[in-house]
Amino acid sequence: MDNKKRTILSPSAQKVQDTLHTLSFNCTVIEFVESTRTSAEAATRVGCKLGQIAKSLVFRGQVTGRPVMVITSGSNRVDEAKVSQYFGEPIGRADADFVRAATGFAIGGVPLLGHSQPIETFIDEDLLQYATIWGAAGTPNAVFELTPDDLVKMTGGKVARVKA
Repeated sequence: MDNKKRTILSPSAQKVQDTLHTLSFNCTVIEFVESTRTSAEAATRVGCKLGQIAKSLVFRGQVTGRPVMVITSGSNRVDEAKVSQYFGEPIGRADADFVRAATGFAIGGVPLLGHSQPIETFIDEDLLQYATIWGAAGTPNAVFELTPDDLVKMTGGKVARVKA
């Protein structure tokens, strides 16, 4: 498989890199020529286990319309009923326009941080078993490596059992 990397980051990936540096996280955004949109694609590109991919999923509160992010292991599916209990209201999948408005990024590349507004975040407890994990970095081709501890620090997320 061809894992060519871009030498210059796109504006969205650069925004994530700048946010990481501003917040003093020593992580490097890597942007590939080919897609990292799905967990399987990302794991293949970086050469890690599927479970090490930190999927950023945005949901919408069905009562208030507030966004909520669930960062789950690439090998897991989210139990929306559990997350609804944590969030305090029923949630549903957000459409592309809502995700872009809430985060400033398009579906498939929503990063773990650097959103256009604060978003309540829940982190899959299964991610904590790995020494390092990989998250999206602003585009469907960009990722960065981090530790689970850094994930909790950079997102302010609550670690919870979120898998179905």
